[in-house]
Amino acid sequence: MTYATLRQALAFAARGWPVLPCQPGQKSPATRHGVCDATTDPGQITAWFGRRPDWNLAIATGAPGPDVLDVDEHGEAGNGYAALGQLRTAGLLDGATAYVRTPSGGLHAYFTGTDQRNGHLPAHHLDFRSRGGYVLTPPSQVDGNPYELVKTLHGRGALDWDAVTRHLHLQREPPSRHRQPGRYDLSGLARWVASQAEGNRNAGLFWAANRAIEADPAADLSPLAAAARQAGLGEREITRTLDSARKGGRTRTPAPDHQAEAGEV
Repeated sequence: MTYATLRQALAFAARGWPVLPCQPGQKSPATRHGVCDATTDPGQITAWFGRRPDWNLAIATGAPGPDVLDVDEHGEAGNGYAALGQLRTAGLLDGATAYVRTPSGGLHAYFTGTDQRNGHLPAHHLDFRSRGGYVLTPPSQVDGNPYELVKTLHGRGALDWDAVTRHLHLQREPPSRHRQPGRYDLSGLARWVASQAEGNRNAGLFWAANRAIEADPAADLSPLAAAARQAGLGEREITRTLDSARKGGRTRTPAPDHQAEAGEV
């Protein structure tokens, strides 16, 4: 066993973020009082993770720790990436400091901590962790799948959860129909996916999804899913392929035959 978790826990504590241990491979706290036991004390942290380097590491959210937007990935039941794309287009995510991929293929977006209340938008597959909450963080694992830091950003702002809620509640149409392009445009990749013939559709979708995720871990892949349907790929296979791209993060996947010529991502 290594002491990578201990080193990371001490690094978080040094920047003022309280941490706590969770059970190996699980999200449940390993201490009697859960998040209330979170601390920045190096002695206590060393006692925890020096004795049990296999424990998962969690950060207590809300000031002085970070606030975290949790983008869920529920497979065929849906995910929060479309809502995330709407929030990004509206400029509500400009303060993000980092993106962390979760074991399910979801995403954690980190922001400056506040004393806001925790929130839940089940229709949009989003959760908000602030005062009194906690999140697992790298190098933690669940069911053998790791949390992975995929991007650090220059933002140093907070996420206004009330503004997020208002914005998403005002949306009247599915975001995939009226989505404004953000920092990149998936239309070229989507057209290419739609043109794929039987035998190359699955590989083409997987390659295009990884291209999009490489450009932005928070990418809304719904245009690629729609294009795959147009090409004749089944719903179950589309979901499985996009889930695999989200979970694996294989951004260096070789292109299939006749790689896309258009598609600024």
